Formats: sequence, structure tokens, C-alpha cells
Amino acid sequence: MGFSFFVSIISQVNTHALSGGKDSNERNLDEDVLIRYLEFFLEDDDELHKIKKGYKGGAMSSDQVKQHLVTTLAEVLCWHQRARAEVSEEVLDVFMAPRPLPSMFEPSS
Repeated sequence: MGFSFFVSIISQVNTHALSGGKDSNERNLDEDVLIRYLEFFLEDDDELHKIKKGYKGGAMSSDQVKQHLVTTLAEVLCWHQRARAEVSEEVLDVFMAPRPLPSMFEPSS
């Protein structure tokens, strides 16, 4: 996942995730873009539960949920950048080296 991937997500969130205008009782969290991205990127299940509860109940606005998502994406991006910086040419060469793939159609021994 590169930087442009996250910029694209943030751009999509800012232009399309405008469910805040709905009454909180009408919010369908299974289809809400903000919640769907948080479900994918946020690792803290307790925090996700609190956000969902607050958002569904109207205690949190879509702008507040957007801020949680942007913060979460920034953390993921920083982690990715640090991990990518540690990949050496040797590691990349090993990873990209051609190697035979196991045949799916031959019985294993």
C-alpha cells in the first residue's frame, strides 16, 4: 500500500462520506464508508465498538468519525513507510527471485 492509495481513500472520504446529515437512527453502519474503512484499518476492536456506538447513537458526528479515520490512516501510512525503509535490495531480490510454483494438479508426495 503506497502513499497514493491513502491519499485516494482520504479524498474519497472527504467527498463521499457525508452520512452525517442523516438522523442517527437512519445510519446503516454496514454501508457507511467511514465505518467500513475503520473496520478494515483500525486494529483496536474496543475503540471501533465505541466509535460505532457513538456514531449510531448520534453522540459522534460524521466529522468526528472522519477525524478518527484520518488519524488511523496516518498511523498505518507511517508504519508502512518505516517498514518499507527497512527493505534492502537483498531482501527485494530474494522476494522477487523466480522460483517454481507447486503444481495444483499433481498429487503431493
